[in-house]
Amino acid sequence: MKLATGAALSGFLPDWVLAGEQLANVKKSTEALSDKLTPLKDITAYNNFYEFGTSKEDPAQNAGSLKTRPWTITVEGEVNKPRVFDIEELLKLAPMEERVYRLRCVEAWSMVIPWVGYSLAELLKRVEPTGKAKFVEFVSLEDPKQMPGQKSATLDWPYREGLRIDEAMHPLTLLAAGLYGEVLPKQNGAPIRLVVPWKYGYKSAKSIVKIRLVEKQPVTSWMKAGPNEYGFYSNVNPAVDHPRWTQAKERRIGEFLKRPTLPFNGYADQVAQLYSGMDLTKNF
Repeated sequence: MKLATGAALSGFLPDWVLAGEQLANVKKSTEALSDKLTPLKDITAYNNFYEFGTSKEDPAQNAGSLKTRPWTITVEGEVNKPRVFDIEELLKLAPMEERVYRLRCVEAWSMVIPWVGYSLAELLKRVEPTGKAKFVEFVSLEDPKQMPGQKSATLDWPYREGLRIDEAMHPLTLLAAGLYGEVLPKQNGAPIRLVVPWKYGYKSAKSIVKIRLVEKQPVTSWMKAGPNEYGFYSNVNPAVDHPRWTQAKERRIGEFLKRPTLPFNGYADQVAQLYSGMDLTKNF
């Protein structure tokens, strides 16, 4: 038995939602992830993107107002070479490749998405972080005219997220510009977003306009909104429940039965060493 999700809603979506433009010269993924891919219609119709509304269907209905050109990302702070990157420059900064990653939402649902992009480290290396750069802060676009959800006080806008510098430089941390071989849909964080596959989905900031390398741990949007519910690290951990629901199991979009949640979302072999000696219950 399957649940009705984005695919069932696709008939009610605006025409622009699925009208994707193909990305050129994308290297296909060589990762042997056995999980079945989540259909494109589900990925584009079922989203958390509060800038366009709090319902899962709101981003697909409302993100048409987002203008992704012109677009720049400012990289500043504890770097030797601060720069402002134009989106076209960013798209050519490093070879684009497809990476099939699991996406786990803190609300205990998940997807498997073939993202297109390159490691964030490719960008950060070009600005030469200083020895004081301990954390990386990501700031999303703030423009209530384009993002009607920002007219509400759901969060303190603009949306802010952060990683430790070693997390940001990890090869798995992706700067994504597309999915399923197409230009990133607006409701999925266009024109460029972060993807950190071993953390809950809200850590992967969307529609990024600024990246700041800083010495002190930044306060992220969800930490500020609910510090007892959303910690800085936000690693997928089935042993640490959200105060209002269990994280031990998850529902894969398109499936009826729940499945066990994997530590670090199944990426423990690659990232667990980053947290050696840390109390991951305290540092949730």
